[in-house]
Amino acid sequence: MDTQVKVLVVDDSAFMRQVIIKMLEADPQIKVVGYARDGQEALEKIQRFKPDVVTMDVEMPGLDGLETLEQIMCIQPTPVVMLSAVTVKGAETTIRALELGAVDFVAKPAKRIEMVQLANELPAKIKMAAGVAVTKVCRVRKYESASVKVPAPPSLPAKPAGKRKIEVVAIGTSTGGPAALNTLFRALPENLPAAVLIVQHMPVGFTASLAQRLNDIGKMPVKEAEDGDLIVPGKALLAPAGWQMETVRESGVAKVRLSKESSIKTLFKPSVDVLFLSVAKVFGSKSLGVVMTGMGNDGLRGLKAMKEQNALALAEDESTCIVYGMPRAVTEAGLVDKNVPLPNLAKEIVNIVTR
Repeated sequence: MDTQVKVLVVDDSAFMRQVIIKMLEADPQIKVVGYARDGQEALEKIQRFKPDVVTMDVEMPGLDGLETLEQIMCIQPTPVVMLSAVTVKGAETTIRALELGAVDFVAKPAKRIEMVQLANELPAKIKMAAGVAVTKVCRVRKYESASVKVPAPPSLPAKPAGKRKIEVVAIGTSTGGPAALNTLFRALPENLPAAVLIVQHMPVGFTASLAQRLNDIGKMPVKEAEDGDLIVPGKALLAPAGWQMETVRESGVAKVRLSKESSIKTLFKPSVDVLFLSVAKVFGSKSLGVVMTGMGNDGLRGLKAMKEQNALALAEDESTCIVYGMPRAVTEAGLVDKNVPLPNLAKEIVNIVTR
């Protein structure tokens, strides 16, 4: 039985096709079954070869990456990993592709050293994508299109006297996160009486577009964090790619600090663990940790520290995770108060913050 992951490479550049095919065929677990030069050819070959995964350039002449992606999800639903240029337009298009059903993306290399990074990253992401049930991707899109809204204030209930006050909701996510965050922020109210801090694993150059997209589609203001930004109720800050985001309190005022250095050993920049560890120190029991879809276990160490300070914790339920890695890690460690399917997550956050 053939256990190799069958891949179709879609790119209008002959050079990039050659580079990608060579990278993938160096991995014995991957088999390139064909290539396509544009979207129309891709649609034909997907039906002919029935690949396990498609790699696709975002920008192509004729039927572009987004249009092709939409048709793939209708005609022959298949996990897709996008290749995106690190430009403002490329980032915006990539965020849209993730909303439309792409499982993940990699940044196109601009320098020789980035070729080495791509050679390591792309095969790993393809093997991960091969294990994703595309029906789940489509389900997340349906939740988004339903746009189930949490009632906006003044319907937010008053907090009963003597109850714990949640000041910060700290969210960590990775693969599948942009689409899941879309669903979440469509439903969060604009004046949630707590600040929201987000770490989403992404390459440098893409988080500003994600923050802008979340700001545009929801009611709560969202921005890419800058060093020294105040942590205030009803506003969300997204950690910029390439930086670590931590919380600090100076003269009684809570702020975020950005640094290129990390207080712990981690592969990620930004890291969920780094954020959660700082939240545990600064906010303790007045915090809520939320772990959403993603590969690996970033957030496990940080959430443990938060729970040791009597913080509350939620994890996205396996039934809606594109990749049940990070939520599984914290759930199996016994750190989670409740596992919540994505369409109910905003409501659960509001209930905890306002009760």
